[in-house]
Amino acid sequence: MSLDTVETGTAPAREVIRAEKDLIRLVSWNVARGSRLAEIVDFLRSTNADLICLQETDRNARRTGCRNIAAEIARALRMNYVFGIEFEELSQGSRESPAYQGQATLSSFPLTDCRILRFRNQSRFWHPRWWIPQHPKLQRRLGGRMALFTHVLIGDRAFAVYNLHLESRSEQMRRAQLTEVLEDARRDDNDTTRLILAGDFNFDLSGSDISSVVDELRFQNPFKVQRARTTPSSHFGRTAAIDWILIKGALNSTTARVHSAVSASDHFPLSLTLRVCDQTEVPK
Repeated sequence: MSLDTVETGTAPAREVIRAEKDLIRLVSWNVARGSRLAEIVDFLRSTNADLICLQETDRNARRTGCRNIAAEIARALRMNYVFGIEFEELSQGSRESPAYQGQATLSSFPLTDCRILRFRNQSRFWHPRWWIPQHPKLQRRLGGRMALFTHVLIGDRAFAVYNLHLESRSEQMRRAQLTEVLEDARRDDNDTTRLILAGDFNFDLSGSDISSVVDELRFQNPFKVQRARTTPSSHFGRTAAIDWILIKGALNSTTARVHSAVSASDHFPLSLTLRVCDQTEVPK
């Protein structure tokens, strides 16, 4: 697979749902490669989500049994999916059978116009070096951080969804990458657009000055007031609110929740119920 390949799959033995809905259930979750797949599927099934954004999903990696994690979750939930490659994991596959990690977006509704937004600003920390052994713990990789863009079609309404994973090594890099996402989102930003940015931002957006930029662009952050931990404190200490969902356009959030009792990953899942509103109700 090319690193710019977007893999797609359709829901098996299920008619495509085309009816409009006024309430949309959304889940975003860094699933830590999908190692605890059965538990991950059990939780996702319990949410009855309409749209799911997953980060750190493996494809053909030894550490997760050479499974296609996104495809297996989609089959289990009977959902359509797209998978975009973030990295080729050099210690997890071979030249003949490479391994990948990336983002996956799933929905019971049609997914169209899928593409990868590979960030211009990238850390070279993960790149292979001749003096660094190809050991799993050293995580040598090809590729780079990115956002997986997808249009989700619910009836005659289109939702522009960015499923993103920002750099973990540098806050300056994270800010630059988020700015790239916001700039790209402006291309879809008009009076009829409904925008969703979801994923692992790798920093506390609510406590950052970039929060003012998000506010200026009229994005809502339903989790800003909560500032709840989205990872166990032993991993990230005081900066543990690092996963977020931002929305813009004819959408209102009704329920935002961090599921801190779910232990199937080193991140907690976020769920959000969105009410699709008329353009006259768009938050100003």
